[in-house]
Amino acid sequence: MKSRILVTGANGQLGKTIKEISSDFINSIDFVFVEKSELDITNSESLELYFQSNKFDYCINCAAYTNVDLAETEIKKAFDVNANAVKNLAVNCNTYNTVLIHVSTDYVFDGTKQSPYIETDITNPINVYGESKLLGEEHIRKHLDNYFIIRVSWLYSKFDKNFVKTIFNRLKEDEKLTIITSQRGTPTSCHDLSYFILFLITNAIKNFGTYHFSAKGETTWYGLAQYISKYLNKSTNVTPIKDYPTKAKRPFYSVMNNSKVEQLYGKPLTKWEECVDEVLENLPQE
Repeated sequence: MKSRILVTGANGQLGKTIKEISSDFINSIDFVFVEKSELDITNSESLELYFQSNKFDYCINCAAYTNVDLAETEIKKAFDVNANAVKNLAVNCNTYNTVLIHVSTDYVFDGTKQSPYIETDITNPINVYGESKLLGEEHIRKHLDNYFIIRVSWLYSKFDKNFVKTIFNRLKEDEKLTIITSQRGTPTSCHDLSYFILFLITNAIKNFGTYHFSAKGETTWYGLAQYISKYLNKSTNVTPIKDYPTKAKRPFYSVMNNSKVEQLYGKPLTKWEECVDEVLENLPQE
């Protein structure tokens, strides 16, 4: 019997990636993809009606407010999407016996640690975006038992606007770029994340809780840009700078330990360089 899966935020880069690979799971999963125009998860009444009218085994929440700098001024909007809407989902998933798979962020940490963060490390976000995502996590833990909170870092894909695509396109135009070296983290592909999420579903994993999912290894934003520049044979176009001012503070170190995921998955995760290669090879080459 097929699992019925609701995917919220279907118009974002993760939602689009899941939709692209969904045909690989057509025999075992019945997907329902919804965008904000079809289902506003910040509206508790309409969301409850939707859950009443539809039976879902899982809900993958890809909806998020992700503009870290704009969140510093659009505080209500960030909390509505990243916290209040998540509470609405958790309450309904609990009522209608649906497993919630929610994507969170490395930005729930303050970046002062010197070794990769584990799931039980103390959270201490240093910007509004991180605060709103952490509150979303707390709502899930309060209202629901059957959930997966998956913290991810530096997410990118061939879809929408993200660092990898932006750097690739600007270098292709032969732009000269200055990129910061002060932040360390791990670029993580939506493609890899999507397959892990669907692994949880197709294997009916019951080890509920919080997980850190990222590629293997770590780098800086400059290191990532430099890697892309080498792919395009434009290494001289990228210059390092220690830092530059932004509205929101960022954690200087947000590498996550993903051994808990690897143990569950039963295999090592892929190195970030290989994941970047895969996406670059699939970007338009016009």
